[in-house]
Amino acid sequence: MKRIGLVAGVLCGLLWTMSSHALTTQQVQDMSLGETDARVLALQKALAQADAQTAVFLQAMADDAVMVAGDKVWMVRDGQALDPVTGQATAMPESAESLVSNNRMRGEVDSALAALQLLSPDDGLRMKAAQSLVSEPDASKSSLLDKALAAEKNADIAKRLQLAKAAIDISNPDAKVRMAAARALAESKTPQTQLLLNQQLSLETDAGVKAQLTSSLADIKAALVWGERLGALFTGISLGSILLLVALGLAITYGLMGVINMAHGELMMVGAYATFVVQTYVRNHAPDLFDHYLVLAVPMAFLSAALVGALVERTVLRHLYGRPLETLLATWGISLILMQTVRTVFGAQNVAVENPSWMSGGVQVLANLSLPWNRLLIVVFALLVLAGVALLISQTRLGLFVRGVTQNRAMASCMGVNTARIDTYAFALGSGIAGLAGCALSQIGNVGPDLGQGYIVDAFMVVVLGGVGQLAGTVYAAIGLGVLNKWLEGWTGAVLAKIAVLVFIIIFIQKRPQGLFAMKGRSAEA
Repeated sequence: MKRIGLVAGVLCGLLWTMSSHALTTQQVQDMSLGETDARVLALQKALAQADAQTAVFLQAMADDAVMVAGDKVWMVRDGQALDPVTGQATAMPESAESLVSNNRMRGEVDSALAALQLLSPDDGLRMKAAQSLVSEPDASKSSLLDKALAAEKNADIAKRLQLAKAAIDISNPDAKVRMAAARALAESKTPQTQLLLNQQLSLETDAGVKAQLTSSLADIKAALVWGERLGALFTGISLGSILLLVALGLAITYGLMGVINMAHGELMMVGAYATFVVQTYVRNHAPDLFDHYLVLAVPMAFLSAALVGALVERTVLRHLYGRPLETLLATWGISLILMQTVRTVFGAQNVAVENPSWMSGGVQVLANLSLPWNRLLIVVFALLVLAGVALLISQTRLGLFVRGVTQNRAMASCMGVNTARIDTYAFALGSGIAGLAGCALSQIGNVGPDLGQGYIVDAFMVVVLGGVGQLAGTVYAAIGLGVLNKWLEGWTGAVLAKIAVLVFIIIFIQKRPQGLFAMKGRSAEA
């Protein structure tokens, strides 16, 4: 159906810009019979004089709906043989065979059909075709491009068509034409144009043209640098939002109970697999609602991880408070158990969690800066989770008890607070937030048994740097480390950036052991 719509649009455009040229029987034969080189040359000549019937015949070739017998050629539509030139029904012998085209010829036909979109009445198709010629200039389509320029009424598309012509002219034998093309291409501040000019610069022999190419490249580079900087900043914020989600739950459990929970990453994994299960269920039982499966997956990820966390706290951790080494070893063992359980149930291979359609694509901010919707929405999701946790801690009875136990456990117990129950609630809350982090991570990558292993160390660094038990510190540390890490990657590479961040944190903690924000309360002052 998409191809039929495309052909209809192209036909309308060709009729709109119809010239006196028309497809001939000789052109049909030349494009269908003989060696590939000769067929390609004939196709390029026909394209320069394309009319409506040329587009129909090329689409028939693309659809393998062309039959040949000797020097005769037919199109086949709905079981009926048609004359390629007139489009009228005609007799076809039973001995006729399907036209055979190799990959090169198929590619040329597809490219020609795409170029014919330059004459479509649809602005979007014409702009797309023009942009394609800017990225991949083809001198054989120069005549068709001139025809499109002569007929174009939309100023933006006309400007893009001029750039496409300049992209073709940049390799013209005439130095003056190349000089003008180099000046024109400087107006297009895109990585594709930069690559095109760099390629021509390596081949250029004329000193004047080479100087203009260098100047144009400098202009483009200056324009693209802000896109690169903003791209690095957004990538850092995106990484920071993920670290925030991962570390937020850890900040609650570690800050409240002092538990070094090495299974925190596996609680993220539980949330990610809960998202996978919900996605699979919705796809199998309610495929029409697939784009809305996250409405169910988010609470399921939270509840599943929270239940696992509560179970771990009630059965294991409650007996180990005050013994950090035993707690660390126990939670490490629990992490291994959870990973092996997932391998047994779901298999050792990664599973794919698909984005809903509304999370696909992105926002094109600059020529070299596109912000993916899934990353943008994860940043928003992290802020919403942060706001929810902040409200829970500051405005609810549970939050009051959590703050009381965090600041002075003995005094809270004397005031009648059931500290054991608060420990369970807090651990379940922190585990549930880890599940939400797993749900978010499932939207930007595959889900596997080792999902949490790559984030647990970074999460602890965020918590320690921000200040144990301090939500504000966790936010600043997560975003700061994300941006710093991505900024350093541009200078040193990913591995050295990680090492540099770790060294920075070690030095910082040596100078300020309490982190960015020190805990306030009687226990902190003791």
